Amino acid sequence: MEPAAGLLSPRPFPRAAAPPAPPAGPGPPGSPKPGSEPEVLAETPAPDPGRLITDPRSGRTYFKGRLLGKGGFARCYEATDTETGNAYAVKVISQSRITKPHQREKILNEIELHRGLQHRHIVRFSHHFEDADNIYIFLELCSRKSLAHIWKARHTLLEPEVRYYLRQILSGLKYLHQRGILHRDLKLGNFFITENMELKMGDFGLATRLEPPEHRKKYTLLCGSPPFETVDLKETYRCIKQVHYTLPASLSLPARQLLAAILRASPQDRPSIDQILRHDFFTKGYTPDRLPVSSCVTVPDLTPLNPARILFVKVTKSLFGRKKNKNKNRPEERDEVSCLVNGLTRTSIGHQDARPEAPAASGPAPLSLVETAPEDSSPRGTLASSGDGFEEGLTVATVVESALCALRNCLAFMPPAEQNPAPLAQPEPLVWVSKWVDYSNKFGFGYQLSSRRVAVLFNNGTHMALSANRKTVHYNPTSTKHFSFSVGAVPRALQPQLGVLKYFASYMEQRLMKGGDLPSVEEVEVPVPPLLLQWVKTDQALLMLFSDGTIQVNFYGDHTKLILSGWEPLLVTFVARNRSACTYLASHLQQLGCSPDLRQRLHYALRLLRDRCPV
Repeated sequence: MEPAAGLLSPRPFPRAAAPPAPPAGPGPPGSPKPGSEPEVLAETPAPDPGRLITDPRSGRTYFKGRLLGKGGFARCYEATDTETGNAYAVKVISQSRITKPHQREKILNEIELHRGLQHRHIVRFSHHFEDADNIYIFLELCSRKSLAHIWKARHTLLEPEVRYYLRQILSGLKYLHQRGILHRDLKLGNFFITENMELKMGDFGLATRLEPPEHRKKYTLLCGSPPFETVDLKETYRCIKQVHYTLPASLSLPARQLLAAILRASPQDRPSIDQILRHDFFTKGYTPDRLPVSSCVTVPDLTPLNPARILFVKVTKSLFGRKKNKNKNRPEERDEVSCLVNGLTRTSIGHQDARPEAPAASGPAPLSLVETAPEDSSPRGTLASSGDGFEEGLTVATVVESALCALRNCLAFMPPAEQNPAPLAQPEPLVWVSKWVDYSNKFGFGYQLSSRRVAVLFNNGTHMALSANRKTVHYNPTSTKHFSFSVGAVPRALQPQLGVLKYFASYMEQRLMKGGDLPSVEEVEVPVPPLLLQWVKTDQALLMLFSDGTIQVNFYGDHTKLILSGWEPLLVTFVARNRSACTYLASHLQQLGCSPDLRQRLHYALRLLRDRCPV
């Protein structure tokens, strides 16, 4: 352990001269300007000195970012090491707030307790230092904030969610108690959530080591009144002392029994951590292995899986394991691209008008559940396969199989209803096709995603996309091969396809309207944007299958749209005739039913997948 050199020094550091006035609004040091090419370091504007933190011992600097939270003595910010790029949560305590010896002793105690803790469910302590103005404590960054933020968005959690979080809390508490440490400030705001939805216990400002019984600290509640007393607060204390409380009727019997045991008046009568974990609430209740990120803001689908669904989930999990290709166009890859495109037909851009979506009809168009056109007459396009039998990620067959299984389960048990259930209040942003154009009689099928990425699935099975900032070209000769180039460095053999792509992009930008009021998603928020695997057109609708498992069906007559996404859980988004969009959990539709309009389109999508996309 490194000594707390800065904090243990009795003499403060000399106060540095005031920094110059900061320039307006620079970004983090070394970062490119939004919408521009990265600049060389020598040309990067100097960072705002007011937002830099410098360790006086090592000279290492950190860029102070957004405010994460604040308390009585400290503020917590996101901080980035300007040399390594490592991100932290830094607790900043002003020297002016710790003028009394016992206040500094309290901070020293927090550091000495926390720095020695290493557990999966405890926020990791990294390092600390101080300067003339502040004390800085660098901790593990938990990007999804805390249970307090989840409670603010949700107000109540499902019992499986409570079990999921409570198991992790108890695991961390057991570790602390085994080391003779009491946290003494257990509350929602001190249970932090990481990027992958793991819980971490933090804020050891009130923690203390367990002392012999005769010296143990009593809670102030039991030996006196608070300094600023009110009638309501007094009543609260009375209820706590008398163990008088009420529970909502929605709680299960095991949950009620566990709470009653934990809230017993005498500490000796309360269950231990191990006894809590052996309670029926845990042993007879379902606990998910992990929670979806969407559960931070909306109710997740946590129905226990039956054997058939377990198999389905395993298949979809294996399919979503695709990782982004990190290769950066090595010379041998450029040669491979040249070989792959050497046989492409070199076509010039035609002047024939591309065919956009049909104009909106005056009223709703009836959907026929029995198609009359023969299967092989449907216009379609499919991304080329690698042909080696070892496809990575999703294929057309696996997307269709997963969708057929989910739709059949949803529709088979759906009760009749006249209206849709309540939609999700804050669904996760969705990447969907906002514009499209079919020019497959000459080139291929073009589309624009809600992230503003434009792409073409060419008639020869290759796929080319232009990034939202129009500076990068992504080329997929097959479903498993990916190459990217700056717009000015696209190989000569791909220039004809790039010309078609730019033509489609210009056409859709100038002549087509966005097909719904779903919120847009910035492309930077989508690590691996989905590829169009296949499109199929009938006389009434367009079906599109994507590499992330998303399925979108656009109905020509009234411009309604059906989007199936997520899969864990399955989400159903319906864009109505008035362009308004609502997203539902498929499990809610299965349990509560839906409007005839939506049900009819779900049936149509099922039949379309079954008949037009045979697996």
